[in-house]
Amino acid sequence: MRRWFAVLALALGLSGVVHAAIDTYQFADDAQRQRFRELTQELRCPKCQNQDIADSNAPIAADLRREIFRMLGEGKDNAQIIDFMVDRYGEFVRYKPALTARTWLLWFGPAGLLLGGLVVIGVMVRRRRRQPASSPRDLSAAERARLAALLDQKPLDKNHP
Repeated sequence: MRRWFAVLALALGLSGVVHAAIDTYQFADDAQRQRFRELTQELRCPKCQNQDIADSNAPIAADLRREIFRMLGEGKDNAQIIDFMVDRYGEFVRYKPALTARTWLLWFGPAGLLLGGLVVIGVMVRRRRRQPASSPRDLSAAERARLAALLDQKPLDKNHP
């Protein structure tokens, strides 16, 4: 009886794996297969957001892979396929967005922030170097006398010598 339960549990556990769809496409040549791989790795899954459509198991990613395969069969080049995907899903679908007026900040913003931070640090360092270091000689006679009195005082705590 235990064996039957083990077989049943194993069958139920593997049933999810059996139903997993694996894309099988017949390409005309290896160059087309390579283009398919490059395109599916270059485009982001709209649902998963941090995964390319080659690795995503989302239904939308499977649809996009089929669409890319269809367009490759029609003889469209990579730029046409990417333009179609961008028109349909927006610039977000690309891992490397094109350099346009809308994406200028995305491309150069981090470098600008880094450069701005370095300028601020440089200004702060330069100002500190220009300021003379304060010394005990800058104290007035009254301040020096008070300082000497404070340093000569014995601690009030009985635990300290």
